[in-house]
Amino acid sequence: MDAISVKTVVLAFWFAAFFIIERRMYAAALPKSNVRLYRNAGLWGSVFLLSPLFVLPLAAFAEGHQFWSRPDFLSGLIGVMLSIVVLDLWTYWIHRAYHEIGPMWRLHQPHHLDQHLDTTSAVRFHVFEVVLSSALRLIPILILAIPFFHLVIFETLLLGSAIFHHSNVKLPARFEALLAKIIVTPSIHWVHHHAKRVDTDSNYAAIFSLWDRVFGSASTTKRTPDMKIGVEGIEDKALLRLLLSPFSKVKS
Repeated sequence: MDAISVKTVVLAFWFAAFFIIERRMYAAALPKSNVRLYRNAGLWGSVFLLSPLFVLPLAAFAEGHQFWSRPDFLSGLIGVMLSIVVLDLWTYWIHRAYHEIGPMWRLHQPHHLDQHLDTTSAVRFHVFEVVLSSALRLIPILILAIPFFHLVIFETLLLGSAIFHHSNVKLPARFEALLAKIIVTPSIHWVHHHAKRVDTDSNYAAIFSLWDRVFGSASTTKRTPDMKIGVEGIEDKALLRLLLSPFSKVKS
């Protein structure tokens, strides 16, 4: 089984586990309607169908056009760890750019319009945002000659982390507080989805939580079970409108 197949199987089981657990041990009350689940599935479906036309060719391009060859000592565990840290830091800045640059926010806004968070929110992205993020990731990959295998490991950790910190799983408070010192947890990321712009524009980290502390973007707001999720002043939209929203006039 190749690396991509292993990644797919691991993430499928991870997603299924949290999807089941969060419906039995939930932190916030479950929505009465399942409409948003179909909406999220539709956005994920568009990514699943269309992104391979762009993302895989970009990865293949990066594999064959790196600026230099890594020395042997960066090919083992140290090299993998370095690649993960660098790509996670880069992801932090890309995510921050999606909030601070108008056209990028238009692509990112469909993700934030979800008015409840669970595992399905982790795959609710506009397909063009996924393509743009993959293209921007070429910069560190080419400059630092990050191997394709390292990229697969990072993407597995990235999506696994997203599924976890978007999930509605209720964790023991002390355990989550301990985890939050190292990685992004639901208590951190739910604040990022709080329907108040001051919180939406904070807590950008993806895997390691320290980036927000280092770069001054950590919110002091505490997550509560009744916290309003979404975008301040804007309601969620039907699937077709979400797909077309980056190309229409929207509130910033």
